[in-house]
Amino acid sequence: MYICPVCKDKLKRTENSWRCRNGHCFDIARKGYVNLLTTAKHNPKTAGDNAEMVKARTEFLDKGYYRPLAEKLREVAGEVLKDNDSPVTIDSGCGEGFYTAELAKLGKAHIFGIDISKHAVAHCMTRVHLAGITNCQFAAASSFELPFADKSADMVVSVFAPVSNDEYARVLKKGGALIVVSPSPRHLFELKAAVYDEPYENKPNVYGLNKFTLGSEVCFEYSAEIASQADIYSLFMMIPYFYKTSEEGMARLRALDDIEVTCGFMIQTYYKK
Repeated sequence: MYICPVCKDKLKRTENSWRCRNGHCFDIARKGYVNLLTTAKHNPKTAGDNAEMVKARTEFLDKGYYRPLAEKLREVAGEVLKDNDSPVTIDSGCGEGFYTAELAKLGKAHIFGIDISKHAVAHCMTRVHLAGITNCQFAAASSFELPFADKSADMVVSVFAPVSNDEYARVLKKGGALIVVSPSPRHLFELKAAVYDEPYENKPNVYGLNKFTLGSEVCFEYSAEIASQADIYSLFMMIPYFYKTSEEGMARLRALDDIEVTCGFMIQTYYKK
């Protein structure tokens, strides 16, 4: 399934590494993942989310605030794969593995999670080990240079992650499915209103998926009470505008110890042409 990020030859697993016929070798980390990022393009030490960001997201997600989304995603994915006895799924931009672990509950699917952050995939290994999940593998890799062979996957899932039209089309079999999860216009609007003077709704994402056709679209919302300052701060760390917020806005954020927010999500299912 894995291919060499250097020469694109097939990788074979040995006891402690993955190797190709051309001699390129990628050691399996102590946590159990493999680093398939090439240092010419990415510095594995600094690529993607750092340890603090992964920790904040993990702590927030494990409180269950986004559990309804995880369950809805599993439901949608299960419907897509219902007629496939042994599907291969790629969770692209898998983060710390919260949604990957939920997809693993489908049982029959073998799931490959990739993320550019080695801190994230290390935590993925911890998560699945503690949960007793055995049908997942993880690698540090880029969504724009997937370490998988052509036409090797039945489904790709992208949750709040970068979307690559060309790479997803390359690795998916003909008719394979791509599930993309993105925020709805009102997602976390109340939090933005508490921090910013002029909050705005989220704009729809435009992915340019010209190698796919849209099969279905599910939009759902629910309210969640974020009942601690620590959880509010962890949530805010997960959103793109965290590092662009002014000191005044951050002061407003730190003053919050309870807020009810709209959690809104769009789940779109595309099929490879």
